[in-house]
Amino acid sequence: MFFKPISEEVHLTQLIFNKRKKTMKLILGALFACIAAILQAAGGLLPGIGLFFSPFATAPILLCSMLSIPLGLMSYFLTIILLFILQPSELIVFPFTTGLLGLGIGASFYFFRKRLSIITSGTILLSSGMMILLYIFHFPVLGPSVPDSFSLLTTAGIILLAFLYSWMWVEIALHMFKRLKMFIS
Repeated sequence: MFFKPISEEVHLTQLIFNKRKKTMKLILGALFACIAAILQAAGGLLPGIGLFFSPFATAPILLCSMLSIPLGLMSYFLTIILLFILQPSELIVFPFTTGLLGLGIGASFYFFRKRLSIITSGTILLSSGMMILLYIFHFPVLGPSVPDSFSLLTTAGIILLAFLYSWMWVEIALHMFKRLKMFIS
């Protein structure tokens, strides 16, 4: 399963998409950034139920990055700017977790052909972002019960969680990409 190569459909769609006009790419990137900002801000704007929507902010950034790395970067930074306006409290979480994961996995589709390589790159970026938030900024990204002092057990848990979460997003991305391919190409 992990060593199964990604289908060539992703790379063919990337080539077709890169031939599109720049205006259409910018509109699509801005639309995905708006969707990502709304989903990420839902955690703060709708207490309780909004926390369910917040993790889905990864999807628009991931899809943008799968189509084009520069477009994914633009959407990532535009989402950060929109979050500054909509929900500034989410500014510390999005750039280091949800957004970084989407950007990393999406860009990995350009460089790697095997699922394991794509999942590993997402794992490295997500776990690094979470550890930076937890150990350097002392931000309770995993909740108040997890100590912010370095612990080997906590670090191993973060890496395991990041691996499973990245794996889930790679599979979701491939499924979404197959569904959206007809609209993109």
